[in-house]
Amino acid sequence: MTKRDLIDLVAKKANLTNKAARESVQAFLNAIRDSLKRGEKVVITGFGTFSVRKRAARPGRNPKTGEKITIAARKAPGFTAGKTLKKIVR
Repeated sequence: MTKRDLIDLVAKKANLTNKAARESVQAFLNAIRDSLKRGEKVVITGFGTFSVRKRAARPGRNPKTGEKITIAARKAPGFTAGKTLKKIVR
């Protein structure tokens, strides 16, 4: 499912225009993005949890030269599926 498919589905299920559905979906995604940017968790009961995970610095190799390098520590978005979602997917 693409973002376009999601917008069409929301428009149909909620009886909205495509423009209103697009704005709703975009507002929802922006809210999740902004919360993660602030370092907050986003918990959607029955679906899952979006969070920011810290990745430690680690050794690596430059694939072109084979030279050893250190990959810097960083933050990455993460998602953990909720119990209900896991049960439905199984």
